[in-house]
Amino acid sequence: MSPEESPPPSRRAFVRSGAAAALGLGLAGCGFMPEGRNAFGDPDRPIDVKVDGDLVYFNWADFVAPAVFDGFEKEYGVKVIQSNFDSMEGMVAKLNAGNRYDIIFPTAKWAQRLTAGRRLRRIHHDRLTHADAVFGHYRYFADPWYDRHSAHTVPFTMYKTGIGWRKDRIGDDLSDSWDDLWNPRAKGKVFVLDDRDEVLGMAALKLGLDLGTSDAHDLARITRTLQSLRPRLRGFSSDSYNNLLNGNAVMTQAWSGDMAAMLGQAKDPSVLGFEVAREGAPINSDCYAIPANARHPGTAMLFIDYMLRPENVRRNIRYIGYPMPVRGSEDVYAAIVKPFPQCLVAPGDLKAELFFRNASSKGERARDTAWTHVKAG
Repeated sequence: MSPEESPPPSRRAFVRSGAAAALGLGLAGCGFMPEGRNAFGDPDRPIDVKVDGDLVYFNWADFVAPAVFDGFEKEYGVKVIQSNFDSMEGMVAKLNAGNRYDIIFPTAKWAQRLTAGRRLRRIHHDRLTHADAVFGHYRYFADPWYDRHSAHTVPFTMYKTGIGWRKDRIGDDLSDSWDDLWNPRAKGKVFVLDDRDEVLGMAALKLGLDLGTSDAHDLARITRTLQSLRPRLRGFSSDSYNNLLNGNAVMTQAWSGDMAAMLGQAKDPSVLGFEVAREGAPINSDCYAIPANARHPGTAMLFIDYMLRPENVRRNIRYIGYPMPVRGSEDVYAAIVKPFPQCLVAPGDLKAELFFRNASSKGERARDTAWTHVKAG
């Protein structure tokens, strides 16, 4: 890995939350302030793929390699004006405040909300030179549950959730189960993600329940299960990357991409382990999307197509540690995660029931309440 492709020392220190507590959001209201139907014109009209201004970019921090940004700016004679969010709720709050971006990166369930609220421009795949490398190979994304026929999105990354641990502290004889978070050897040094859906979903899978259940009886069982874990926890943190590397954690719930990124930073990667629970692992993906009020949608389309070029896909995978669903890039990610083959996300892993889904407003409130009880202990 060249220096320019080396990842920064910390990648995912922010909350990747699907929870709606901060804004009291439910699917019924889509979570967006009304702007009037077609307030910025018809969002379904084809985008003229050409430079129409600088690119106003809104994403998690450090999720595109700087060299890729530089190449795009030089080739098209534009600037990339970057802003970052630290949660999906934060992204929505900026959109609702009237901020205008040319490209954003929602997770799957938030892409569904944006689409339902007519807040995204239609992306005509035939106007993207490299679209077939995505949709022709990763059939799941040709018609995903969150965006029919991927009419408004192109998948950016994909990842799963598992357990990372320090072999040098608690050994290597784990059971490939979510039960391992209750391992007595790790007591007091365990973290779970500071993410409502991930934590409730982990307990649901452990109990054999639907990943995103909002049933009152199910949530009561989930809450009791997680309360039994509380005395063993050091805390809730989505910075699994640093917690494992610096020894604050000997075990943590972790995203596969963060574990992959650790391999390039750990002094001795052999002390790290990663497992995917046999009860099931949540799957998620981030998407490229163009807001309906984008000022420069043509430049945004050029950027998506530029990002899908094979050389840029490979460079970005090496930088961020997350696989991108683009045909021909699989060997790059496989090489990165050779010590952790469980990090691989294959087309067969992409199952709708393992994605976090939107519930009704009532269901979201019930999940918020359960999460509050879990965090309160």
